[in-house]
Amino acid sequence: MTKTKLINTNDTSFVIRKSTADDQNQIWAILKPIIRSGETYAIDRSSSRKAVLNKWTDKHSKCYVLERNSKVQGLYYLRANHEGGGNHICNCGFAVLEEKNGHGFGRKLLLHSLKKAKELGFTGMQFNLVVSNNKRAIKLWESEGFDIIGRIPSAFNHPKNGFTDALIMFKNLIETKL
Repeated sequence: MTKTKLINTNDTSFVIRKSTADDQNQIWAILKPIIRSGETYAIDRSSSRKAVLNKWTDKHSKCYVLERNSKVQGLYYLRANHEGGGNHICNCGFAVLEEKNGHGFGRKLLLHSLKKAKELGFTGMQFNLVVSNNKRAIKLWESEGFDIIGRIPSAFNHPKNGFTDALIMFKNLIETKL
């Protein structure tokens, strides 16, 4: 089992906080190119700003932003993966400002989400559809203890690569020390 790395609490160059309505323009500026590219999320590429923001910030989701120098650099949503008997497993979606990819913001957001999920009483975190050619995300998730628990053949119609497998990834939060 991979141990989760702790967030450096001495690093004051950024803050992760719950999003507010004032963040919506910055959130959209991050999400729009990701959604329009159609390479990582199973969201209609032509979805409206309102529809996308609703998905990330609706009443069923908690949305957090990573802010540095008063600018939102990345974000995630956290919500129950299913209702009823499946509501103890959470699901998250992550996005980072394109020019900040590779700067460690994704890891900071992931570690925050794991801590927050555990605080909220979730016993596991599941990613339902990780596009198999999204190597950077897969490497990050695996480095923080996520396992690939399933592969769905040709589940994602990638705009450049055509039908691509999708992975289901899971991390047990009961055994996770944060």
